[in-house]
Amino acid sequence: MNPLKQIWKHPTRRWGLLFLGPVVAAFIIGFVWPFVQGIWLSLCKFRLISDAEFIGFGNFARALEDPSFRHAFWYTALFAGVSLVLINVLAFMVAYLLTQGIKGSNLFRTVFFMPNLIGGIVLGYIWSMIFDGVLSMYSTSILMETKYGFWGLIILMLWQQIGYMMIIYIAGLQAVPEDMLEAAKIDGANRRQTLFRVIIPNVMPSITICTFLSLTNGFKLFDQNMALTAGQPFVIQPDGSSIKTTEMLALNIFNTFYSSNTASPGVGQAKAVLFFILVAGLGLIQLRFTRKREVQQ
Repeated sequence: MNPLKQIWKHPTRRWGLLFLGPVVAAFIIGFVWPFVQGIWLSLCKFRLISDAEFIGFGNFARALEDPSFRHAFWYTALFAGVSLVLINVLAFMVAYLLTQGIKGSNLFRTVFFMPNLIGGIVLGYIWSMIFDGVLSMYSTSILMETKYGFWGLIILMLWQQIGYMMIIYIAGLQAVPEDMLEAAKIDGANRRQTLFRVIIPNVMPSITICTFLSLTNGFKLFDQNMALTAGQPFVIQPDGSSIKTTEMLALNIFNTFYSSNTASPGVGQAKAVLFFILVAGLGLIQLRFTRKREVQQ
């Protein structure tokens, strides 16, 4: 039978296609087409989309030669690695404690989750005032030393993300089969053995999700970075150029597009494409690794 006739004979399939159409159209218009156009523009020299001139991979060469982009990459990688570990360890610890039947656990869950509801720009400005208030006692500022900017961003991300990851871990912990916990207790397993041999293997799906979110959020961080440090302080290079030592990849791409002195949309677009490849690749590798661990468990 003709597949189109078969679909038309079933009302559910027929109306399903009707309702699916707008979603597919919106996805193509809002994501697929801009993405394809962005790849094309990364191969062009342009000020406006209408005057794009194809130049090949020159923008990518300039992007990779840019010392500020290379610095932002390594700085972002360090930040993403440190925040990944700290966020997940602390979120799991909080979730574990709040599933042990302590009094007021629902109140604690709400309090821990609330920072996730605050926008990144607002968080950045709030924490910049807090850090500068503390550091002013030592005659310095978060904008004056790279280490203060780095750990300031780490603290901000911990405060914002732990509550969200905690909710995911709580859902995973509550799904651990009670009969397995009872069997471990009957077999004489202590708390540590039960945690590492029973609970954590059963929470691997939650660990997979939280690891993916923490990793991608760390690499994509933008508004908090812009509001808290704006990439400062500056370091002058031997060639006279300057590097913002706390500038992360997303902020570096933004500045490449919109800097009043050195704006280069083509190079910025090439950086954005490289950024997409990096984040997508890391996300797929992480998912493959953690999914493999889930199967092994």
